[in-house]
Amino acid sequence: MTTRVSTAPSLTDADRRILNRLQHGLPLTANPWQSVAEEIGMEADALRERVGHFLESGLLTRFGPMFDIEQLGGAFTLAAMAVPEDRFDDVAAYLDALPQVAHNYERIHALNMWLVLGCETPEEIDAVLDDIRQHTGLDVLNLPKEETYHVGLHLRV
Repeated sequence: MTTRVSTAPSLTDADRRILNRLQHGLPLTANPWQSVAEEIGMEADALRERVGHFLESGLLTRFGPMFDIEQLGGAFTLAAMAVPEDRFDDVAAYLDALPQVAHNYERIHALNMWLVLGCETPEEIDAVLDDIRQHTGLDVLNLPKEETYHVGLHLRV
């Protein structure tokens, strides 16, 4: 799913409690949704419904676990492209259809299309980047990770 810059939505107090709490992850309990719902003072079904709404509306582009793909034998990379504005939506749609593209987004920069690839092997990264170059006729700058840092960023909303 391509993320484009938009205005911030209005949030209820309950929405803010949900977003602030879920940035810290789900607890490892038999019923994590129930545990979180009790912490923030709502019903588990309502909590799951709001998270679904956040995803459908685009407020959240992703919600789920983070895996170290390299520990599982896979590979990932960040890549960037300079896409002419009149081709941006077509290139984004092409990238959205590739199963290896975790997400792509617009940046206000000469390199205006950024994407993250997750592949089963390091060799597949090069093959997918070559396919993107051939399909789009555009260069793709590969920006592989050199070192891992855990930031633990939490944004209070």
